[in-house]
Amino acid sequence: MPDTDGTARRRGRRPAGADTRAALLTAAREVFAEQGFSGATVRTIAARAGVDAAMVNHWFGGKQGLFAATINLPAAEELPEIVARILDDSTPDQVAERVIGAFVTVWDASEGQFAALVRSVSSQEAAASMMRDFLTTQVLGQITARLGVDRPKLRATLAASQMIGLGMVRYVLLLEPLASAPVAAVVAAVAPTLDRYLTGEIAG
Repeated sequence: MPDTDGTARRRGRRPAGADTRAALLTAAREVFAEQGFSGATVRTIAARAGVDAAMVNHWFGGKQGLFAATINLPAAEELPEIVARILDDSTPDQVAERVIGAFVTVWDASEGQFAALVRSVSSQEAAASMMRDFLTTQVLGQITARLGVDRPKLRATLAASQMIGLGMVRYVLLLEPLASAPVAAVVAAVAPTLDRYLTGEIAG
């Protein structure tokens, strides 16, 4: 069909501009959430985005780089502020509530990104590495260090096990009633366990 100026409207793939990058991210979030890292292919993602598959390499350097971009984990320079928001102006017994509230609020709004990450952890080392580094080193490790508790690394990994388990049940397995519970209800139910991992007595 001609445009108003009489020229034919071009059909086909998107041009290689910034809108292509955005389209790839949108399509990749959907495909990774549906199929995980191993099942998703560059060709499938590009086709859903309506772009040439070569654009994945152009914008992201390949499927792994595209996956990392879709997960959209905070950059390293943002993490001190995240940790500070959780710790500042709170007593130790409030930290667990703030951790869970922050994580669940972000995950609820993540459009399947956390589910895609969890599905891919078992089969893709890049996904596992991102999860390990973000939870145990960049966030929970920093929190236990700032709290000055004994065995901070053990506490960080125990806390990570709680958060990953919560994420698996709420976003991947979709087990009710936890999957649709309000954030406040999740915080109230889970915080006591996380609090023990972070600041309570741990035998052994």
